[in-house]
Amino acid sequence: MELRGRSVRLRPVTTADAEPLTRILLDPEVARWWPNYDRERVETEIVADEPDTTHWVIELQGAVVGMIQATEEPEPEFHHAGIDLFVDPALRGRGVGPEAIRAVAAWLVDERGHHRMTIDPARANEAAIRAYRKVGFREVGVLRRYQLMADGSWADGLLMEMLADELVR
Repeated sequence: MELRGRSVRLRPVTTADAEPLTRILLDPEVARWWPNYDRERVETEIVADEPDTTHWVIELQGAVVGMIQATEEPEPEFHHAGIDLFVDPALRGRGVGPEAIRAVAAWLVDERGHHRMTIDPARANEAAIRAYRKVGFREVGVLRRYQLMADGSWADGLLMEMLADELVR
């Protein structure tokens, strides 16, 4: 299924996307937050959809510039969704990330019936946190020693959430 923002197109990931996605993930600015990805891991975890997770390639003017994913909790008592993404750092500041997040969040609310969404960037990832705030996410807590980094250290995560009526469309 395809989703659109003002200037981005989100489409299902294909095998042909493994190379450009791997290239973006190997950029040091992306690899800092998405460590230890190579082509095999991209093909296993991103190209091949996992249960309860949907992956889209983010395209800008026909070029692959990132990936966004949504995970859905199927249990009715805990029904909510999570979003995660990476974008080519060369496009930072152009609104690509917030636009992709907004499109996926609107789909999760309007089509999938979610009332709440979460996102959990590294606490030190200020650029990502700014992008999430623009769409309506707010900080709700710190996840201490949450992510194992490539250098073997643990980084804190920032738990952010957004209710459906807080989405900035």
